[in-house]
Amino acid sequence: MSVLEIKNLHVTVETEQGTKEILKGVDLVIRSGESHAIMGPNGSGKSTLAYTIAGHPKYTVTEGEILLDGADVLEMSVDERARAGLFLAMQYPVEIPGVSVSNFLRTAKTAVAGEAPALRTWIKDVRSAMDSLKMDASFTERNVNEGFSGGEKKRHEILQLDLLKPQFAVLDETDSGLDVDALKIVSEGVNRAKEANGFGLLLITHYTRILRYIKPDFVHVFVAGKIAEQGGPELAERLEAEGYDRYVKA
Repeated sequence: MSVLEIKNLHVTVETEQGTKEILKGVDLVIRSGESHAIMGPNGSGKSTLAYTIAGHPKYTVTEGEILLDGADVLEMSVDERARAGLFLAMQYPVEIPGVSVSNFLRTAKTAVAGEAPALRTWIKDVRSAMDSLKMDASFTERNVNEGFSGGEKKRHEILQLDLLKPQFAVLDETDSGLDVDALKIVSEGVNRAKEANGFGLLLITHYTRILRYIKPDFVHVFVAGKIAEQGGPELAERLEAEGYDRYVKA
């Protein structure tokens, strides 16, 4: 069993007004096979946590640790984190003109695994994963995220999740911009990949609608850069009914 530990994490970012502290002492432990949902209002630091785990240079860790099976994640480069088993599905996936989805996926798999996958097996795996996500075969010849709809971008993120087989996956508001049908397809894709690979999941969201399909074991309420409350799935149901007002006022 693998463990991702976040200990007393403090993170700052440079703004036009100067240095601003976003995360103010976050503690979180995620184990293989567990599903954790982080919920909270805009500006509470949810995405900052996701990008800090992934190694985005915009964010500076001023205190605390991130450990993957005891190894110091903060000492790893972005590509080293990926090879160690960390995966981030971005809220706003970037376009990569001139790079086809097919080439992107195989290059990513080779970089993470340390060797190129056998071509015949790889093609079969890609087609199977795309079929499950209801993606047309011609999708692989398009440039990465160029001209993609919101739903296509998010399906592509989950396609990567399925094929790269990480130890821990952070999904940053994967439900944003999805209609009901696309949300169901994407959620089912996450569930299939998790069942097959047993990774730990950190799901960041504003709303409970995705939690109807991806059932969390733990729910954490994020407010003002800290975890304000923790609980089980029932906490998400209470948030749906009551919102975040009482945490914000407190």
